[in-house]
Amino acid sequence: NLNAESFIQGTVSVDFKQTQDKFLQSLTGKTILDFGCGYGPIGIFIKKTFDTYVDMVDINKRSINLAIKNADLNNVTVNVFESNIYENVNKKYDYIISNPPIRVGKKILYDILINAKNYLKSDGKMIFVVNKDQGAKSIIKDLEEYYNVEVLNKVKGFYIISLKSR
Repeated sequence: NLNAESFIQGTVSVDFKQTQDKFLQSLTGKTILDFGCGYGPIGIFIKKTFDTYVDMVDINKRSINLAIKNADLNNVTVNVFESNIYENVNKKYDYIISNPPIRVGKKILYDILINAKNYLKSDGKMIFVVNKDQGAKSIIKDLEEYYNVEVLNKVKGFYIISLKSR
């Protein structure tokens, strides 16, 4: 079973509990896209914890299958589907949440982050995590051209960043 601790250790590796007051309390009743869901810990944790609608996407078929299996094991109903970036995403969300694939390169990473605004409701936000050593400060600076950027938390070299369209 997934809980806050497995979420913290398994995916983000930061003390996400400290960010709960700023972010997690606002999820009830919202629509969520877990982008690059991998085996599903973020979306499953959110669905288990809050009354939300959760879509989960990944480009990797194995990840999709594991996320579906993990959702079943955790008795949650989420919509898991394959998508190359936003290719198969056809709605807008209150939140897009991601531990983005930094190693795909700057061009693809920025495509993911910048184009998120096209899949957010007017007051929606993208929340993502990035390691300081993987260019967090330059990513923040670059994204300020497109979004109102807020650093929700910095823990152990990880930044939890919120993007809101202007």
